[in-house]
Amino acid sequence: MELAVLLKQVPDLAEELEIDASGTDLEREWMTLVTNEFDDYALEEALQLRDEAGGSVTCLALDTGSADELLATCLAKGADRAIKVGSFERQPDSHTAARAFATALGRVPHDLVLTGVQAIDDLDGQVGPLVAAELDLPHVSVVTHIAIGPGGRAATVNQEYAGGVVAELEVDLPAVLGVQTSRVTPRYAPVSRVRQLMKTAEMGHVEAPTDGGSGLVVEAMALPQTGAGAEMLGGGADAVADRLVAILRERGLLKA
Repeated sequence: MELAVLLKQVPDLAEELEIDASGTDLEREWMTLVTNEFDDYALEEALQLRDEAGGSVTCLALDTGSADELLATCLAKGADRAIKVGSFERQPDSHTAARAFATALGRVPHDLVLTGVQAIDDLDGQVGPLVAAELDLPHVSVVTHIAIGPGGRAATVNQEYAGGVVAELEVDLPAVLGVQTSRVTPRYAPVSRVRQLMKTAEMGHVEAPTDGGSGLVVEAMALPQTGAGAEMLGGGADAVADRLVAILRERGLLKA
């Protein structure tokens, strides 16, 4: 079973993000990047499937000048191969990323392609479907469980819907799956091992197109407005009801 995992670096939300001078992008000079959470789930699921069915796991990431640490982390977790794709000054939009990944996958054996259901910096969830369309492969998204069938010709997957509803689907392989979560918590990669692999590991590189975007243009960005905070209503039921009525009257939402 040849498994390919598509990964992306995203801003670390533990840090305070700033908007750059143009007002159309984040300030990236000092930004810390981390592996997209959902892609980490996809990698863990790929490693679990390989351990069950045999084969190998190949990790692919767009080369934005900082992919070495991401891919070294994949190798430290147990991936068999790491490949940088294209050459980009910054992370491109989903359409450009999908074309680049599809080009690289044309040179990488794959029975199953896994990627995170979406990335936290765009939340559009389109890389998986677009890669599948480029490769003319079936696609299932919001996947919470994967089981490979006999002979590796098909997979049974669980797809999650709103309200806790789960569908069980069978998909012919090869296919592209957008992973929502893995069966176990993603494994930890020791920092010392990652640093060692950054110096010693051989990482492949595949040239890929850097154009063909969606055509969308960001005209402005703004930080969320902060208010004065919520007013906590205390006391008994009558006191809370009286204060609630008073607030509604103050805001013109309740007639006297």
